[in-house]
Amino acid sequence: MQLGLIGLGRMGLNMGKRLTRAGHQVVGFNQEPAATQELAAAGGTAASSLADLVSKLGAPRHVWLMIPAGAVDAAIAELAPLLSPGDTIIDGGNSYYRDDLRRSKELAARGIQYMDCGVSGGVWGLERGYCVMIGGPTDAVRRLDPVFRALAPGVGTIPATPGRGGEGDTSTLGYLHCGPVGAGHFVKMVHNGIEYALMAAYAEGFNILRHANMGSEQVSTDAETTPLREPDAYRYDFDVARIAELWRRGSVVSSWLLDLTSVALAEDPALARFGGRVSDSGEGRWTVLAAVEEGVPAHVISAALFDRFESRGNADFANKMLSAMRHAFGGHHEKAAGSRH
Repeated sequence: MQLGLIGLGRMGLNMGKRLTRAGHQVVGFNQEPAATQELAAAGGTAASSLADLVSKLGAPRHVWLMIPAGAVDAAIAELAPLLSPGDTIIDGGNSYYRDDLRRSKELAARGIQYMDCGVSGGVWGLERGYCVMIGGPTDAVRRLDPVFRALAPGVGTIPATPGRGGEGDTSTLGYLHCGPVGAGHFVKMVHNGIEYALMAAYAEGFNILRHANMGSEQVSTDAETTPLREPDAYRYDFDVARIAELWRRGSVVSSWLLDLTSVALAEDPALARFGGRVSDSGEGRWTVLAAVEEGVPAHVISAALFDRFESRGNADFANKMLSAMRHAFGGHHEKAAGSRH
């Protein structure tokens, strides 16, 4: 099958390569031409512009956008006049599902179909495959099934859950038509919200292990510091990297995220090359907003999102205000910067 692919970044390029390996004809365009040439070297076709990409596709055209959410509207505005009724635009980035609803209506006026695909797999997807969450009209989904099947991991070594699989159930292959326009990105939005919470739980747990030797440290005794009542209960010098490796094998908390954590700790046990500033690309915020509007509690995901805000220094003023109030009402003085106790 022929597919236009716009955006050959960390995921897009590998997706193009995976499709090419599966025998599909991929015409790629990227703002940085080096990535376009890399796709061409892997068997794809290079395009020098959006117009060139469209000209290299046969009707009906299928154009997949793999670009940042903030750039999608501009790309569609340039792309849509180049397309014809019956063509399809697929947004595979992390767009807000409400934007999908708007874009679908705008493109329908031109006779162009619109689909949204949440894609998970990161930089490992070339070999492992991608989990694809699809929203859009049924006829377009069926037409693009060979593309989704090639991107997805397939059954692999994971047995189907009892009651799942069988004729027409693609969930066991790693891709699923989740519903009408917006459904794919809605499912991916919640997927990433869960990812925030899982990552935060691992991070907090390992941090507790790393500080389990505080009973062996010299702690000042003063009115500002709650004393450690039983220092002997906290004299464990854990090898956190080895514990991560241990938990990968037979543990209830084993996962691919833990696999990646174990690798990171093996390479750099102190994680010295990281500053601890954690960004959020929007999906966690939108998941929390959906929970609020649905009236559904989402305590853990919300806490993980706010923790990311705090990591970027956005709690500094609030913390200063706390210090100011403590000093004002009780004469309490701040501990020296860098003090852990």
